[in-house]
Amino acid sequence: MADLDRGAEPASWTFKLSAGSFHKLSALLTLALLIFAFSFGNAAFFSLNNGLTVLLQTSVIGLLGIGMTMVIITGGIDLSVGSVLALSGTITGLSIKAGVPVAPAMAIGVMAGAACGFVNGFVITKMRITPFVATLGMMLIARGVALQLTGAAPISRLGESFGLLGNGSLFRIVEKTGGIFPKVVFPGIPYPVILLAIVAVAGAYLLRRRQIGRHIYATGSNEEAARLSGVLVDRTKIFAYVLSGALAGLAGNVLMSRLVTVQPNEGVMYELDAIAAAVIGGASLMGGVGNISGTMIGAAIIGVLRNGLNMAGVSAFIQQIVIGIIVILAVYVDQIRNRR
Repeated sequence: MADLDRGAEPASWTFKLSAGSFHKLSALLTLALLIFAFSFGNAAFFSLNNGLTVLLQTSVIGLLGIGMTMVIITGGIDLSVGSVLALSGTITGLSIKAGVPVAPAMAIGVMAGAACGFVNGFVITKMRITPFVATLGMMLIARGVALQLTGAAPISRLGESFGLLGNGSLFRIVEKTGGIFPKVVFPGIPYPVILLAIVAVAGAYLLRRRQIGRHIYATGSNEEAARLSGVLVDRTKIFAYVLSGALAGLAGNVLMSRLVTVQPNEGVMYELDAIAAAVIGGASLMGGVGNISGTMIGAAIIGVLRNGLNMAGVSAFIQQIVIGIIVILAVYVDQIRNRR
């Protein structure tokens, strides 16, 4: 236990982390090549407005990916984040309709996501059900509850303040022209991007500088050894799933705020984007390996790829095929790394 508190790492952990760093560098190179390729094909791709659009689109994937990374490092998986996103957004919308101010309503939505994560963690640790099955069940439950609460109908007329988180920006500069619409000199930094940066820094700090972060790595690297070292494995896993659920709730607020309406059908297949971001960024599905910076690179790759393909006129179906192939290749590289 003392070794874990000091942050000491066995030789096998050191190898995995160094291999993970190589994987992250490869992902960073891939991102640079994608940006170069799409910029060469379309000059508008490298514009400031499009860059901010990519960042805005990546924010939801990034928030989900951070929570997913925590879970994957413990050796688990969370297939419910897309449905939890929809349920949390639905609860936020219903709370606003009931007269709750926007900020507390969003907090209620995040807490609903955390509650779903707690149920996932409890079922996995106490009922000894595999993460795949437990979170698959929660995926169906959360989606069903969201649709039942709304009758599968969107919730609209939530007020202008509801759209501030998803559509507002910092340092926005406009110039009055005398016409109906002012001239936008600088569109500003979108609030979701700032929020993602704050959460990413906090997540990286938690993993690398706090005891719970070392316990997360220890649990995923060798659960039995971690337990014998004094790590509260069950509590660590529950913490990871609660965090994943809470971030899914936060992502739900961001997405619904961008739409300025609550859509209970949103978030379908988002769990795959979150898993892809983590795996592309170097997280190992075997557990014990992963970091937030790598996941951010993975989320950026998915965002750039989708944006570039959209600008090239490629259909959404082909985009799913491309991303699926990338995920398979990333997992294959991870397997080769583990065998070595």
